[in-house]
Amino acid sequence: MFSPNTSSWFISKVIWWRAAASIAWSVLLLLPTTAVFITLSKFSFLHPIQTISECLSLLMSASSVFSFILLSGVVIMVGFLILEYFTVIPTIACSKIALLGQLLHPRQVISSLAHCLMGMVVGWCCAVTVGQRYETLGYPGKSSDGQPQMYLNEYHLVFLLAGAFVGFSHSLLGVIHNMNYVCFQTVQQYKYLHFKGSLPLVLKCSTIQAFYSVRNFIIVYFFLGYIPKTWICKTLNLHLDSSVHPLDSISGLVDLSLLYHLWINASFLLFTWYITLLLFRIFVTEVYSFPVQSTFTDDSHLCLPKVLADKQPMISKFLALQDLSLLSKHSPLRRSEVFSLSQPGGHPHNWNTVSKECLALLADLTQRLVAYHETVATNGRAKSLSSGSERKSSSETSVTSGTEDLMSPRPTFLMRTPASVFTRSVAGGPHSPLTAPFTPDLDSPFASPVLRRLTAQVDQCSPWHGSVQSPHIMRRVPKLWSTSTESQVSSSSPPSPASVPSPKQEPAKPSFLGQFLQNRKEQLPEASSQALFADSQAHIWALEALSYLVQASFTEDQFGVVQTTLPSILSSMLHLQEAVDRHFKLPHASSKPLRSTNSMEEFTYKTLRFALRATLKTAIYRITTTFGNHLNAVQMSAEHRKRLQQFLEFKE
Repeated sequence: MFSPNTSSWFISKVIWWRAAASIAWSVLLLLPTTAVFITLSKFSFLHPIQTISECLSLLMSASSVFSFILLSGVVIMVGFLILEYFTVIPTIACSKIALLGQLLHPRQVISSLAHCLMGMVVGWCCAVTVGQRYETLGYPGKSSDGQPQMYLNEYHLVFLLAGAFVGFSHSLLGVIHNMNYVCFQTVQQYKYLHFKGSLPLVLKCSTIQAFYSVRNFIIVYFFLGYIPKTWICKTLNLHLDSSVHPLDSISGLVDLSLLYHLWINASFLLFTWYITLLLFRIFVTEVYSFPVQSTFTDDSHLCLPKVLADKQPMISKFLALQDLSLLSKHSPLRRSEVFSLSQPGGHPHNWNTVSKECLALLADLTQRLVAYHETVATNGRAKSLSSGSERKSSSETSVTSGTEDLMSPRPTFLMRTPASVFTRSVAGGPHSPLTAPFTPDLDSPFASPVLRRLTAQVDQCSPWHGSVQSPHIMRRVPKLWSTSTESQVSSSSPPSPASVPSPKQEPAKPSFLGQFLQNRKEQLPEASSQALFADSQAHIWALEALSYLVQASFTEDQFGVVQTTLPSILSSMLHLQEAVDRHFKLPHASSKPLRSTNSMEEFTYKTLRFALRATLKTAIYRITTTFGNHLNAVQMSAEHRKRLQQFLEFKE
């Protein structure tokens, strides 16, 4: 999250203290959680009073105290890993290859190994706490000839391996479900109420995920359990007791007591880690109030306009935008500071900086949407978008959002559809649009030779394959998301003979590995749309701040500083409105994903584009309802004026 060269006062004075507070609360909550775990592990319906007394004595034992110290160290380590890997802009993989690259990234490999080791430590603590047959790794015994020797306690080994497996699975699922993404709540709540409301979800997710993790571990141990068992025996000079059923067999694994304790251990592990993650999210996203202006020059870097202008760290920029949005809604006193003039000089520096940063955000998103739509319309496939916390920006003051220039290969097949569909597309004349995904059934006896030549594939060895060499020659490969209005076919000029391949030449077939990689690089349209709007929470706050400040300026702006930038604000919003409307006309852009209730995944980034569209329309209506017909005096293009008139007449 933080680069080594970042020396930000906000990180050292705000984020670190908030993270430390969340970790401290996680350690404090570990004590009652451990008590509940011990009670569930040793509870007996036949002897409830005896169970309670045993649990109380166990809590005061030296082994439990030592286990609690180890568990506290694990929780602290988990908290530091969350602090290191958290981000306010989710990293969305647009293809299976990209997701695999994230899982195999060196930083992620280190994180997975750390979680695996911590899971093993938690498994050891659980084994010592439960006691009985799970307590030690080896136990003494006698061989068949009466010689004393140490035997392997496979139950203890299973506890250790199950903890490591659950920790490793938790790390992988964190990447797949973007659990390192920190979401800002729409409705502000007190920390206690937020934690109390989220506690049932944490408990539900922990128990359900523990069930699936234990199921997967049992399957893996059934087939591969002999490998760690043999290695431990050779390394520690332990022996296998032939009188005990091995646990990597059906008879050994069908043990209800063992399965119950494995599930309780996994639930305890995930619950403590999820509590740490939840508390970190609550503390880090708490509203921070920045001063709008400072009396002293040395404190100018603490002010809201200066923080908005900084590129890094992103968490401070997001909190500054959140504060700007809140002050524009609820704080007339702080709004007056935004509208104020500098002394001496009488310049609106605060408003100029705030409006410049917000407009730069809107312009950056508009540019990305236009480029995305042009790529889809031209190539039939969008570039793979990467929305990580480290993004390159097109302007110095915009929220950074980068793209991976990984162009997916075009499909080389033609989709067969009924000839009537194609006939309706071309019957309108030489300039009728042709829907690219629909191609004629060339095997039909009604298909003409002209259509066969039009839809013939270009040989990959031909010099015409790749870039178009002539304006009269167009590719006939299908597009992924194109519509009938996006691809025009000009049939006024006959096709060049060079574009028709020789019937004797066969196109070179890709190798098995090449075809496999091509299939895995196929983009997920829903994911690419999510990646495009991954940082749109910043744009939502910018839209709210601008619209509320413009609305308040109608009565509060004594010097008219907002009126100088009102044309730019309206033009930026209308430009963005046009780009958003074009994007939602694409397939898969308007489909809402289903919300998963069995994971700690933050779901909001998947629906940010819908929230942005609603916020944008509301922001424009907020300005038009305030100024009314006065907006007719604002200078803008004829197209924007026509679109603004739709808002004035409430027709949008």
